[in-house]
Amino acid sequence: MASVSIDQVKKRFGAVDILHGVDIEIPDGSFTVLVGPSGCGKSTLLRMIAGLEQITEGEVRIGAQRVNELQPKQRDIAMVFQNYALYPHMTVRANMAFSLMLAKLSAAEIEAKVARAAGILGLNDLLQRFPRQLSGGQRQRVAMGRAIVRDPQVFLYDEPLSNLDAKLRVAMRTELKELHQRLKTTSIYVTHDQIEAMTMGDQIVVMKEGRIEQTGSPLELYDSPANTFVAGFIGSPAMNFLLATLRHSGGAGHVELSDGTRLPAPPGSARGSDGQAVIYGTRPEHLTLSASEGIPAEVAVVEPTGADTFISCRHQGKELAVVFRDRHAFVPGSTIHLMPDPLRAHVFDAGSGQRLVP
Repeated sequence: MASVSIDQVKKRFGAVDILHGVDIEIPDGSFTVLVGPSGCGKSTLLRMIAGLEQITEGEVRIGAQRVNELQPKQRDIAMVFQNYALYPHMTVRANMAFSLMLAKLSAAEIEAKVARAAGILGLNDLLQRFPRQLSGGQRQRVAMGRAIVRDPQVFLYDEPLSNLDAKLRVAMRTELKELHQRLKTTSIYVTHDQIEAMTMGDQIVVMKEGRIEQTGSPLELYDSPANTFVAGFIGSPAMNFLLATLRHSGGAGHVELSDGTRLPAPPGSARGSDGQAVIYGTRPEHLTLSASEGIPAEVAVVEPTGADTFISCRHQGKELAVVFRDRHAFVPGSTIHLMPDPLRAHVFDAGSGQRLVP
């Protein structure tokens, strides 16, 4: 196992800059997720770590070794791709053993490594089958088995679950997490799905347009987003945002919405100035019903799921999402009042989008 250090890494295709000086420290044995919208540069960065893309500027180190000039086979990494990349004419056993044969290991060593990986992944009954005879989840396990047999310093995952259906994707998330807990090998995982990032990562790196917006644990990003992009990207349903004006009076602060509604100012508002234009952010589950105070909102859609009730509302033409643990029989078109939890709300500067922190 080894740590991975990414130091001021840049990538340029012709005159187009893809990555703008990325810095990431990935601890030994951690599960780090690179997450962001399509085109943010996360897969390009992963391919640069693997040696499949040249580094324009900066340095990548695996352990203490600089790997910029090393070929992929010299980096002691194993990569699991989105499309499985299995050899269709080979059995499961042959697919898993192929890289070991190229490395000229003995037959006994190959058999031991394949048997170990097959046991870990529950593939013992499938070793004589061909990829065409397997389900999507089974093919993905074979792809992971092919990586495990190499016993690499680092696992690289490039959106490995995106081709699976929703139910299987949830099951494979659990299998991948359990696999990491068992092997404790440094893992770097790329996805555009923030639910995958939240449930799987020890460390999440949120990227946008070739830059890092924030790095931290899942709950750090959820509870303390650095800006409106991270706040809106992490969490499902997404955080609600309302344009407001920050007011200070007699030492107490509040925010004032466009219709004159006043809400208690959350921690961090003291960093702002009186009259400052801000964005007030509150997560759907941090809104509660009020008799007459709070945000007046018109009910648009009610979606009962059994455990929760999702409500889509509108305030001054702005969409608001609300999650209630209790069951409610709201009538579309009716008006309800919603009170945010001020200790869990956030204020962001309207110009820069940066959160005002205590």
